[in-house]
Amino acid sequence: MWPPGPAAGQEGKTVSELLESLDDGVLTLTLNRPDRRNAMVASMMAAFTEATIRAAADPAVRCLVVTGAGRAFCAGGDVDALPSDAAELPEESLVQVLRQGMEANRLLHEMPKPTLAVIPGAAAGAGLSLALSCDLRFCLDTAKLTTAFAKIGASGDSGISYFLPRLVGDAKARELMFSSDVITGQEALALGLVTKVASADDFDEAARAYARHLAGLPTIAIGYMKRNLNASHGSTLSEVLDLEAAHMIRTLGTDDHHRAVAAFQNKSEPRFEGR
Repeated sequence: MWPPGPAAGQEGKTVSELLESLDDGVLTLTLNRPDRRNAMVASMMAAFTEATIRAAADPAVRCLVVTGAGRAFCAGGDVDALPSDAAELPEESLVQVLRQGMEANRLLHEMPKPTLAVIPGAAAGAGLSLALSCDLRFCLDTAKLTTAFAKIGASGDSGISYFLPRLVGDAKARELMFSSDVITGQEALALGLVTKVASADDFDEAARAYARHLAGLPTIAIGYMKRNLNASHGSTLSEVLDLEAAHMIRTLGTDDHHRAVAAFQNKSEPRFEGR
């Protein structure tokens, strides 16, 4: 079953709020509060941020997968876990705490290797934001997705205002934010909100296969592609062309490129190693 179970040696121990599993270049980070539909709490997201920082720098990690334990991806922030004295803190302090909790979203978006959200069930509010922060999303066709914020009288956080309009367009993003309508994974695919969907019968294996495919890509080139694409949102064409030229020269000097050229000449499939 997706997600993978505890790492070797962890069986029988107290189960962490965040599970990590590295297999064949794919690091899976599993939000592990299934009794709360993996709703976010500060301790879990601090561990998630720390793991994401490590993954970005680890050459053994060639693809990062984010998923949730049980039948949900993430139900958003756990409102029951808010500290009782939160209302007494200065607004500026609350803003800083909340902003720090969103750092994982930036890391997923910017880290120089592919990131994939595997969505086995509900993704709501900040949970949906987390999925949108990844490069790609593999979703159960019947999963329920919603922005949810309007239902609790909140404006939204964790990058949803950045990612949503870029994926579905400004008008549709406003509709989804204002209404908090629930859509299925299949409907999300039609909107361009998720990348691929699968039925429950083959979801686990199809998700694993897709993650393995991403891990087999030329990681260095993927990292530069992400930098080019991210920069394009706030840059002129001339600035993007400059960036593309510099990054193209760097990737043409990699072992991955040389290996791919040789494979093309030999009419064989290249094997990329991220070097």
